[in-house]
Amino acid sequence: MEASFEHEVPVRYRDLDTYGHVNNVVYGTYCEEARVAYVEEVLELDELDEFTAVVASLELDFRSSVTELTAVDVGVSVVRMGESSFTMAYEIRQDGELVAEAETTQVFVDPETRESRPVPDAWRERVREFEGLDD
Repeated sequence: MEASFEHEVPVRYRDLDTYGHVNNVVYGTYCEEARVAYVEEVLELDELDEFTAVVASLELDFRSSVTELTAVDVGVSVVRMGESSFTMAYEIRQDGELVAEAETTQVFVDPETRESRPVPDAWRERVREFEGLDD
């Protein structure tokens, strides 16, 4: 995957489990931090609360352990856009080594009704432009 966006996330002491490597659930947090950074930059939102999407699915594949308290680089790309959802792919690397791959699907919801709603056209256009996607 050639990521369109990169975000560095520090590996914190609290991320480590009793075996001295990053706990499995923390990789989801690394993806979340990169997703938020992507949304803030690409959609140019005044307030993050404007981004009313929920994660409908998260899939993680682990390749190796993160054991160093340095940082991981999370590459992010939007790989699919639907009417009310979009899917992001992630590559998590430490010192250039692929340690995990992930994919999330976000569904846009109406904050009042909590029902799904279409991805706003302006956001769809910004993502397509940033990613170089065709219609």
